[in-house]
Amino acid sequence: MNTKNMRPSRVLAKLRAGDVVSSFKLNLADARAMEIAAMTGFDCLWLDMEHVPNDLAVIEKGIWVAKAYDTDVLVRVPRGSYSDYIRPLEMDAAGIMVPHVMSLADAQAVVHMTRFHPLGRRPVDGGNADGAFCNIDFLDYLKQANEQRFVVVQIEDPEPLAELDAIAALPGIDMLFFGPGDFSHGIGAPGQWDHPQLLDARRRVVEAALAHGKFAGTVASPENLDELIALGYRFLAMGADVLGLSQYCKSIMAEFTKRSSTEN
Repeated sequence: MNTKNMRPSRVLAKLRAGDVVSSFKLNLADARAMEIAAMTGFDCLWLDMEHVPNDLAVIEKGIWVAKAYDTDVLVRVPRGSYSDYIRPLEMDAAGIMVPHVMSLADAQAVVHMTRFHPLGRRPVDGGNADGAFCNIDFLDYLKQANEQRFVVVQIEDPEPLAELDAIAALPGIDMLFFGPGDFSHGIGAPGQWDHPQLLDARRRVVEAALAHGKFAGTVASPENLDELIALGYRFLAMGADVLGLSQYCKSIMAEFTKRSSTEN
């Protein structure tokens, strides 16, 4: 008899306990960079397939790395077919993030494709890493996948705000993730982080999530971390590999230039 259980999600355990979750975004395809982030203690590695030319082999390496440190992987999927959404889950990513969800109907389609009965109609396999390669009982697999894997929808456009409350209330959605970059672009004020419409949307996203027992996430920095936590955000993406490497190289090069220059 199959008795194995699905690996529990560290992110969901912390969020359900009321704790704040840390996440780190990786654009680079190197598993060594992913391991460095995991070993420092981040709760979650955010791997990207929307903007970054990562293939599924890269994602699989990241998931293997993360498991070694009891770290979750969140994969931002490309907009596409149901296969694009569920493959990272079948590879044992703890969650997926669907970008640019534009309406309630859009969010309902996400749930339909990514959740098992009774929430949706996600196609069933069970013979992959998330199902312990057919070593989890069929019905247990469906139940545990709905309970231990999280689905995030990105609110990063003005269009879904009209149906934000209904989106937040939708069973099968665990988290609303506010994306300030694209939102600023969408309202015609790119990069204006203090724009009144952006600040209002950021507030509305977290309020809608909390009103319906869901979680709210967004990008954060040490400068606004306290403010976001006070607002109610509990999943916070803190930095990225490309930013860290760029800043390190710039600081080293600046020091080198200063010390190696000679006065004429």
